[in-house]
Amino acid sequence: MPSAQDPFYVVKQEIQESIDKLKSTFHQWENTADVGERSSLSKEVLASCESIAWQVDELDKAISVAARDPSWYGIDEVEVENRRKWTSDARTQVNKAKRTVEAGKGSNNASLSGMHRELMRLPSSHQTTSNQYAAQDNDDFIESESDRQMLLIKRQDEELDELSLSVQRIGGVGLTIHEELLAQP
Repeated sequence: MPSAQDPFYVVKQEIQESIDKLKSTFHQWENTADVGERSSLSKEVLASCESIAWQVDELDKAISVAARDPSWYGIDEVEVENRRKWTSDARTQVNKAKRTVEAGKGSNNASLSGMHRELMRLPSSHQTTSNQYAAQDNDDFIESESDRQMLLIKRQDEELDELSLSVQRIGGVGLTIHEELLAQP
């Protein structure tokens, strides 16, 4: 399983939780006959779609930065493509929910069942056993890479702390020189 410390997976999990909540709200919207409640749920679904779309766009920007030099971030091209695929799938799910609610504001529930089935379809829901082994191998690789990244981050933090102390010392020396110059007649 991917390390929870990889920032991509932390953000991905938060977005996935938002998508899961969106699906739940969408299901409520689909099954309500009350016009007032349906209107309220429509607004909630559309607002969630906008928020999730923004989050996915921001995550895509981060992926694009990492794609410029994947090895610097401890990932490879395959991982970059997997991350892009996930954001693409997430965007597709959100857009389907948005279009369905916008199209269904005046529709009855029966006409939406096909759209609901398509919206609720999970990407890669029919994995074969070999795909599961490949996924486990990928997860193991990601976890080891995440651990390596954490070590790099720790080293960078230590180096930044050292740099900060050096800057403070230099600033202190500069201040001392400045005070001595001001004290001279």
